[in-house]
Amino acid sequence: MSTLKIAVQKSGRLNQESLELLKNCGISIDNGKDQLKAAARNFPLEVLYLRNGDIPQYLRDGVVDIAILGENTLIEKGNDLPIVERLGFSKCKVSIAVPKDVEYNSIEDLRGKKIATSYPNTVNQYFEQKGEKADIHIINGSVEIAPNIGLANAIVDIVSSGSTLFKNNLKEAEVLFKSEAVLTSTPNLSEEKQQILDTLLFRIKSVLKGKNSKYVLLNAPNDKLDKIISLLPGMKSPTVLPLAQEGWSSVHSVISKNEFWDVIDALKDNGAEGILVCPIEKMVL
Repeated sequence: MSTLKIAVQKSGRLNQESLELLKNCGISIDNGKDQLKAAARNFPLEVLYLRNGDIPQYLRDGVVDIAILGENTLIEKGNDLPIVERLGFSKCKVSIAVPKDVEYNSIEDLRGKKIATSYPNTVNQYFEQKGEKADIHIINGSVEIAPNIGLANAIVDIVSSGSTLFKNNLKEAEVLFKSEAVLTSTPNLSEEKQQILDTLLFRIKSVLKGKNSKYVLLNAPNDKLDKIISLLPGMKSPTVLPLAQEGWSSVHSVISKNEFWDVIDALKDNGAEGILVCPIEKMVL
């Protein structure tokens, strides 16, 4: 049987969250210290630990079949590769930043100014869309220091919390796009490997769905049951069970994490009591 080869970042946050996702999918990986390759014990999967920026080319060459990497890297170096699934972690922005004391109104303010970045393709594409031309100084490493040492007037880099910008006396001026971890694949996946990927995708979607949902149990007066049920779409429809106390029912359902507090407030306003909220490990549809 074929083995699906997946590339993940060698180290850092993306590495940890990628391996955590695979673990939550029930895949056990034998990881050794400083290992560059590891096999799964209970799934036809082999993990290769690679530099993030090298992964797109390995996918094109067929060295690996699929990969988890930042969307920002895919846009910069793998624009021809498909996004198979958005994974919802390692979220960040790719932004223009300028010194705090510099006034910034639009991208026109950077006309004739030097921009330091590790993302030249992304910057050129963005500036062209705006009808401008970027004067780029390519830096691999600590881009934030460039304006402080007179190397550039602005930078384009990934921004998570903004603390690194703050420490370097910079401010976010414009967001090019928002990024998250994505699953991508080689353009030439065999039919047998596609079947393995489909199985893996089913597991990933179940994990992500569970992560983004909450299981809710509540007590509802029967005279307000219809209204309360209308607030709970659930998977198909809520489960309703009679309570020992006459005139009351127990209602079980699932709420999206994004809508959670709005729905809870509406339930309380409509007579729901004893609301119990539980995390969902996985949600198989």
